[in-house]
Amino acid sequence: MHMELQSIIFDLCSTFGVSGSEAPALRCAEKYLASFGEIQTDCNGNLFALLGNPNAEKTILLDAHLDRIGFIITDISDDGFVKVDKLGGIDIRVLQDCVLVAENGLKGTVCCLPPHLTDGNEGKATPISKTWVDFGMPAEQLRQQLNIGDTLTFAAQPQTLLGDKITAPALDDRCGVAALIRAAELISTDEYRVIILLSTQEETYGTGAKTGAFQFDIDEAIAVDVSFAAQPDISGQYGKIELGKGPMICISSVMNRAMSDKLIAVAKEKNIPCQLEPIAGSTGTNGDHIAVSKSGVKTAVVSIPQRYMHTPVEVISLADVENTARLIAEYINCGGAFHG
Repeated sequence: MHMELQSIIFDLCSTFGVSGSEAPALRCAEKYLASFGEIQTDCNGNLFALLGNPNAEKTILLDAHLDRIGFIITDISDDGFVKVDKLGGIDIRVLQDCVLVAENGLKGTVCCLPPHLTDGNEGKATPISKTWVDFGMPAEQLRQQLNIGDTLTFAAQPQTLLGDKITAPALDDRCGVAALIRAAELISTDEYRVIILLSTQEETYGTGAKTGAFQFDIDEAIAVDVSFAAQPDISGQYGKIELGKGPMICISSVMNRAMSDKLIAVAKEKNIPCQLEPIAGSTGTNGDHIAVSKSGVKTAVVSIPQRYMHTPVEVISLADVENTARLIAEYINCGGAFHG
């Protein structure tokens, strides 16, 4: 199963779909979800898959965001360099010598000064306001292929690491998308109408989840995203979160405590490894938007542990993706937190 999951994740992470330009990612995800239920889209580029019993008394929404972080072109200089700004929380420390790619496949490298030519401050990251991209062609030729407003993203490709670990750009949140594709395969109950929402623009404004959730009368929702795993120099609660030790169940004042408690109970009952993520308020995920949709939705957040978020080399464990799918499917199959 891990090899099948890896194939899906690699396909998703190799696909364009910067925030606001998610159409390629939508098409990629749709081919995996189409066999499980009715597919719909909306004017904001959201993808919906309608599963389960359409006449069920309860409706649950499962959300993961389709978009990935990237850049928008703000200028093309007369000497053939492209100026960019951030779409989402780009870590500017990783941009030196990074290769970026446009939706049309054109690749360029982020400009940087060799250390020999700097003023001794080469240890500082170049701010995005001074970031340019070199596509290796004169302005006249470049303007025939790129326009102001076009988007770019990291050109890095997915790679396998030791064990079941993988590295790729866009694992935030394409691994969450893969978890919901796998969950669709595992859900087997008539108690719920299940709506899978693969939402747009989470990294920039949350438009997809805000409007996508509003379209339906929802009783419960689970947002699937990524969160922080232990790595060198991380202390505190995230220093205890390990790859391969299961999904992170959020406990927050914004989320529904009965749902969080039921997810924890289901994990224990079904021997699904899990980890806890206490958050004092806002979760920073689409769960925050969904919880206040219409007159309110009982919402939980389940996150896949990840290292090196918002870089071209994000790292996860495939086991955590599988166990996220299992946890969500078992929660639904047993009737959820409000059964009976």
